[in-house]
Amino acid sequence: MIKRIKHYLLVSLVMAFCSTVLAQSSPPATPPADWGPISINIESVPYPHPVHFLNRTLYGQDVRIAYMNVDPVGRPNGRTVVMLHGGSYYGWYWQDSIEALTAVGFQVITVDRLGWGRSSKPIIPYDTALHASNTRAVLEHLGIEQAAVVGHSMGGRLASNFAYIYPEVTTHLVMVNPISIGDSTQGRPWREASSGNTERDLQQIYEANLRTELRRVVEWQPEFLEHVRIRYGMALSSEYPRLNLVRSMNSGNFAEPVTSFWPKIQAPAMLIGGAEDGPNWPERSKAAADLLPNGEHYMIPGAGHNPHLETPEILNRELIRFLTAGSRLTSAN
Repeated sequence: MIKRIKHYLLVSLVMAFCSTVLAQSSPPATPPADWGPISINIESVPYPHPVHFLNRTLYGQDVRIAYMNVDPVGRPNGRTVVMLHGGSYYGWYWQDSIEALTAVGFQVITVDRLGWGRSSKPIIPYDTALHASNTRAVLEHLGIEQAAVVGHSMGGRLASNFAYIYPEVTTHLVMVNPISIGDSTQGRPWREASSGNTERDLQQIYEANLRTELRRVVEWQPEFLEHVRIRYGMALSSEYPRLNLVRSMNSGNFAEPVTSFWPKIQAPAMLIGGAEDGPNWPERSKAAADLLPNGEHYMIPGAGHNPHLETPEILNRELIRFLTAGSRLTSAN
């Protein structure tokens, strides 16, 4: 009888523990009550290193480009890595990669894309060349002549544009699950940028952002909810319509097929990513990587669109391997 009671208690404890873990690991169905407004410039969101600003004048408007500049903590190797974030992310989410790269001697710079993160949100024409120009301006401001360029998702596509526009600056190109790699030559009709419906359905906004985050990963982790909190909080801001307008103006920048310019990128290049990133992603990304004259392709099993968040140890290992295997420094050109 005592054994049965002990067994029952043990089973009950295990079931309670599993239920608690499941509840903790599954995102809530509604936004938590303590979530409040967040400025569209996310000043209240902590960054792992000091944020600096480069002032520029674009189309007659004064703007600021936000960036982090992190010195190596290991023995400096004299090389610099620039990291570009995805469309709905920000420079701080590269934290694990920043620490891994600086530990082996790299200087690491992250740039918040103009129109997002802590950078300004001007109402101006946006295109890939403008974003490349802003990244180049940050490097020039810091006195850096050459750098490896690493980008994730939308940032991966922007990184390839940077390498194409500034080949003399780019030592290496790394694209992590880049978007818009198809060989579609179908043009897009013009569509006026719009800030959308000003009457906000906050539950709908929460669910939409949660669905986006869920489909980007294979296994949900509670810390991923922070990205949903930030985007939901910005929807509570009075400046949310302006942010939506700027995002709309940024959305149509990738009409040029990669087949037209990737074969001209001579820098050592790597397309790396989580293998579970939509239908036929390994095959589609391999076909795209084959366009690069000095390209390689690496897929991470069990990871989705955000491998630097899901499997950072694997991604950082491959980043370091690739960036230290060879270089195109000034003396070699």
